[in-house]
Amino acid sequence: MKVLAFSDLHMARNRAADIVAASADADLVIGAGDYCNMRQGMDEAMQMLSGISVPLVMVPGNAESAEELTDAAPEGVHVLHGSGMSLDGVRMFGLGYGVPVTPFGNWSCDLTEADAAEMLDRCDGADILVVHSPPKGHGDATSQGLSVGSVAVRDAIERIQPGFAFCGHIHDSWGYRGLIGRTHIANLGPKVNWFEVTS
Repeated sequence: MKVLAFSDLHMARNRAADIVAASADADLVIGAGDYCNMRQGMDEAMQMLSGISVPLVMVPGNAESAEELTDAAPEGVHVLHGSGMSLDGVRMFGLGYGVPVTPFGNWSCDLTEADAAEMLDRCDGADILVVHSPPKGHGDATSQGLSVGSVAVRDAIERIQPGFAFCGHIHDSWGYRGLIGRTHIANLGPKVNWFEVTS
């Protein structure tokens, strides 16, 4: 399965246009959160992506709630947040929001490590784990060199060992690629990222 994945669009119209154009060659498109800005502009952000005609799977970032994403997403979009699904034999599980809790204030949709771990425990197997927040120590370095990723996400990856774990959230680490066991970790960023996924 040819997968196009991205994160942190933040209403960047040109980036959205690139993703929509490239999606014509994809079997599946995955969005790893943060489509709007600070809970504003969700309908406009979804309109920018409305040209995607292949299956689209999304998790909410910390810039939008799961409910806001579900309400604004085009018909047929699969929103995952503490839930999973299968498409053509490829199993996916998603968890959105900022983990651990961010310093950004009341607008940010966040989870504690404990709450994230509880939601991730629902997953007993996946080929792709889609999370907004990166795992601790992987694709989670800020410009000051601080590691701000999630222990719960890292522990889930170690337990589940999906083929891929897609994330975003930490802009300074966009483009990061690494491994946890056999799992390929990718902090995506708002660009066209291609992956070949088998079940």
